[in-house]
Amino acid sequence: MEKFQRHIALEGKELSLGYRKGKTSKEILSGLNFQLFSGEMTCLLGPNGVGKSTLIKAILGQIAPFSGNLSLEGKDIKTFSLESLAKQIAVVLTDPIFPGNMTVGQLVALGRTPHTGWSGRLNEQDRFLVEKALSDTKITYLQDERLSEISDGQRQKAMIARALAQDGQVLILDEPTAHLDLVNRFEIMSLLRDIAVNRGKGILVVTHDLDIAIETADRFWLLNCGTPLISGRPEDLILSGQVNQLLPSDKYRFNLIRGRIELEGDASEFWIEGPQELVFWVKKSLRKAGISEVQGQITIQHNPLFLTYSGQKFGTLEGLIQYLKT
Repeated sequence: MEKFQRHIALEGKELSLGYRKGKTSKEILSGLNFQLFSGEMTCLLGPNGVGKSTLIKAILGQIAPFSGNLSLEGKDIKTFSLESLAKQIAVVLTDPIFPGNMTVGQLVALGRTPHTGWSGRLNEQDRFLVEKALSDTKITYLQDERLSEISDGQRQKAMIARALAQDGQVLILDEPTAHLDLVNRFEIMSLLRDIAVNRGKGILVVTHDLDIAIETADRFWLLNCGTPLISGRPEDLILSGQVNQLLPSDKYRFNLIRGRIELEGDASEFWIEGPQELVFWVKKSLRKAGISEVQGQITIQHNPLFLTYSGQKFGTLEGLIQYLKT
């Protein structure tokens, strides 16, 4: 059977990155090895100040590596001019600034600037790519709306459409779900994954949103102070325990069953009978209320939901907690 070969859009080998000021050099990251694949969405996660922005600046050609090799489509990134790099890599920043009276269509058309120059004259191919970007992000109906008159989620989709219109092989997004509500965060990340798969783009998303990244990303890059960059499928990193390197201390752990970060187990003692998914929420509520021990059994059931304790019935956890605290 022929082995499946993934296309490497971006690759780093033994990269050392940092900043120079005069004769002084300050290394921020070292020994970086990674591959960004076309057709996949990769999420870059790590604490603030670890060097995520430094890595992005190197990919964009804004700083040169101290050592190692960084290649785009198999070519050393140092061989690209900034103009040619702009045709290959599109960027969506956290807080971009655009005039509020600009329309969505005008914003998306700016994605063609690396190809048209600042004259902005669009030919037939340019207009086709703008329309396709609007269609792929499902915002064609917004093309004549002003940026100041649409929601944050719609504005973020317009920014993604602008990057798509640029028609590069790599899309880099810096916290694209910042300031968005839960539904819009899921929608944006799912949209990006669809674009990666259906358009064959290599997409790199810098994010702190671990829960949604787990649900949508094909691959994680984990950065932490003093350790090499870890790359792998989210599920592999969870099962191996490597995802715990994102956590600030031993107080926290990633719960394999719940699929999220939780406080490490405590000394609370509860005897609770009922469906496990309900027992979990009873324990969580009691701990948050500062209750560490209950004398006797608590029973919970649903349809209808009620709890019993010490011969008393309660329709809510609030009622049970008030009883336990009196």
